[in-house]
Amino acid sequence: MSAPATQAATTPLVTAAEEKIAAATQLQLTWWRFRKHKLAVASGILVVLFYIGAILADFLAVTGPHSTDAARSYIPPQSIHWYDDGAFKPHVYALKGKRDMRTFKIVYAPDPSDKRYLQLFARGYSYSFLGLFETDRHLLGLDRGKPEDALFLLGTDQLGRDVWSRLMLATRTSLTVGLVGVALSLFLGVLLGGISGLYGGVVDTVIQRMIEILRSIPTIPLWMGLAAALPNTWSVTQVYIAITVIISLIGWTELARVVRGRFLALREEDFVTAAELAGASRLRIIFRHMVPSFLSHIIAAVSLALPAMIISETTLSFLGLGLRPPAISWGVLLQDAQNIQALGIAPWLLVVAVPVIIVILAFNFLGDGLRDAADPYG
Repeated sequence: MSAPATQAATTPLVTAAEEKIAAATQLQLTWWRFRKHKLAVASGILVVLFYIGAILADFLAVTGPHSTDAARSYIPPQSIHWYDDGAFKPHVYALKGKRDMRTFKIVYAPDPSDKRYLQLFARGYSYSFLGLFETDRHLLGLDRGKPEDALFLLGTDQLGRDVWSRLMLATRTSLTVGLVGVALSLFLGVLLGGISGLYGGVVDTVIQRMIEILRSIPTIPLWMGLAAALPNTWSVTQVYIAITVIISLIGWTELARVVRGRFLALREEDFVTAAELAGASRLRIIFRHMVPSFLSHIIAAVSLALPAMIISETTLSFLGLGLRPPAISWGVLLQDAQNIQALGIAPWLLVVAVPVIIVILAFNFLGDGLRDAADPYG
């Protein structure tokens, strides 16, 4: 037998890599393609870190978020000094107050003679960890003295409240509002859009007219009307839930339109007909057979809806129409930056806008990568 014939006989028709791909599940193919999108992976890690920070908000805070002291208003962010006498000993200088004879206000300045060393897992204010047990351990604290007297990583606001600690609690509130809101919008959008596209006829007409009515109402006046309808006697928790539901009821219409269009194209497919002949219910056909076939479209819509939900809550609260003090969210914290005079005195209050921008960009990059990865054959 000739050499070329022998080589052809011994060369496998299918390589190991091709065989691995052929035997892979949809989830494995999605993950392999998603890993190649470096920016999406980095954004996904960033989003996970933000949600871990939201879960551990009380642990990461250094002082009570509602702990006020008007005498310490508008203290600028402190510098952390990492070395002391050539040794790695992170510390801050305690603040020493003296009266400004021109304004007669107490002005705080760092006192280099009084060093307060940072301490990991230090004791502070008490809180309920994940609702499981009470603890007073925090990631950062001081070796002596109270953190609220000397530790201000991002400065203080007008009432002397620590901006870093309030930012941690605000992150938890804003991110969970977005997450819960998108979950409700996703369910309503897929359910009503699926029913509209699958049934057609009168059902489709009613749902589409309802969507058009909701989309025709100006957003800001609608928010103002709904927010004004909330009783002033409601607790922070009740307002929190109401705002989440309101944002969800407004945000499901666009996803429903996308789902309806895809269902109109898919309902005549053979696999839908086979499911109907097998006796599958309408809900099973929607969620088990039709939705997975255009998962990439849903991921794209959700990746845009989640940052939109976060922006909606932040905007509502910033305008005073959403969450209200004593609730803490990104929008509530940004209210302090509305006053130009206060902003000129304490520009660090705008630091709250930084996590908002980072999270919105991270969600968009993550959604872009997931959208491409969800269609591994494309």
